[in-house]
Amino acid sequence: MLESLKDRMGGALRNLRGISKLTDSNISEALKEVRTALLSADVHFKVARDFTDRVQAQCLGEAVTQSVSPGQQAVKIIHDELVKLLGEGSTELPDKRPLRIMLVGLHGSGKTTSTGKLAYFLRKKGFTPALVACDVYRPAAIDQLEVIASKDDFHFYSDRNTQDVPKIGKEGLRFAKDKGADAILFDTAGRLQIDGDLIEEIKKLRSTIQPDEVYLVADSALGQEAVNVAKHFHEAVQLTGIILTKLDGDARGGAALSMKSITGVPIKFMGTGEKVEDFERFHPDRIAQRILGMGDVVSLVEQAQEKLDQKETERLAKKLKKAEFTLEDFLSQIQQMKKLGPLSSIMEKMPGMGNVKIGDKENNQLVRTEAIIQSMTPKERNTPNILNGNRRMRIAKGSGVQVKDVNALLKQFAQMRKMMKSMKGAKGKKMMQKMGGMAGGMPGGGGMPGGLPGGGALPDAKDFPNIPGLGL
Repeated sequence: MLESLKDRMGGALRNLRGISKLTDSNISEALKEVRTALLSADVHFKVARDFTDRVQAQCLGEAVTQSVSPGQQAVKIIHDELVKLLGEGSTELPDKRPLRIMLVGLHGSGKTTSTGKLAYFLRKKGFTPALVACDVYRPAAIDQLEVIASKDDFHFYSDRNTQDVPKIGKEGLRFAKDKGADAILFDTAGRLQIDGDLIEEIKKLRSTIQPDEVYLVADSALGQEAVNVAKHFHEAVQLTGIILTKLDGDARGGAALSMKSITGVPIKFMGTGEKVEDFERFHPDRIAQRILGMGDVVSLVEQAQEKLDQKETERLAKKLKKAEFTLEDFLSQIQQMKKLGPLSSIMEKMPGMGNVKIGDKENNQLVRTEAIIQSMTPKERNTPNILNGNRRMRIAKGSGVQVKDVNALLKQFAQMRKMMKSMKGAKGKKMMQKMGGMAGGMPGGGGMPGGLPGGGALPDAKDFPNIPGLGL
């Protein structure tokens, strides 16, 4: 979704950056393209109009900083306004235990899945979650939530013998207290559309359980309709936050930009994939940077800190510096990097790399490289010079590739080893510092950078300020 919106904004921003003097006419012309990009991304027409009006007023009333061009100044203003539009301010959870969270939304929006993802997220923050099944009309919803709870060892409560939802909520609270849970999540029923019965039921449940947070789970693919849904639910049960789901899809993304502005309710979380860990806190400033193609280093660093093995990363870094890197180490590097998600996701968060298109070809190349190395024996990985014709043929058959692919990998790896040896001295040290400690090119990886794995100790996320990417 972010990719779609970013592509639409790209052309408009390129024209803005080329402006040498801010005037009413050239700003109006450039902002027409911005407005068109927002509307084509399914942003509410009133939100798009107000957004460009505010940007234009600021551009004409702002003294241009001498260190930057007028065009850059205009882009900076767009960035700041985009952050406000997405919802500036804290999206932190209340600092209290037990924490009661009620999830509402239409049928098919991803409520039950998001309940499990949120519970997983809270556990990482030190909570002990309990899941309460309040969707009594769809038996599969209770079964699904029970499977999620069982898989991740969450406490789970349901009552299949009653349709009294407030009673289930009340008993669920008692159950959670008995189990020592300090984060109780209530998965409610949905409908294909909002109706009186649905609203009345969730109103009664809210009154009974007195939740600290009420989250609307909204499918980002709904576009304009998602905004109307958010508005109706907010009027009924006073929402405290929104969880946007399916942001990994190809939806146009306007719902994300419109919801906060129309409802005043902040987007707090977003689902970015099918796995339970594909769930992130929503940071307006970081999302704005990604939409404008500025990357998101902070999120990438946080992701690396959470998912990568620090000791293994440091071990690989030492071997790189000593030019002792083997194919066994390279396999470990690939496996480390895979923990960060698809290559396209990694590149999107790197400043200046957002426009680099990573498709099936590059991802398949990485998979193929991993298969080739895994088809080698430990001795072959550590001493590739013993790989004669027969061994290479065996490795090719074992990994489902041609011998020329094995040869290409070994050639690239030899070149990388040669480069590392040339960088061992003072000159090399200086070059590594310039590169930020990043590893060299990735054999078999389509020339992609080695990235964080094997490239030095992980930096701390607090070392990175918000990065608008404009040098301001």
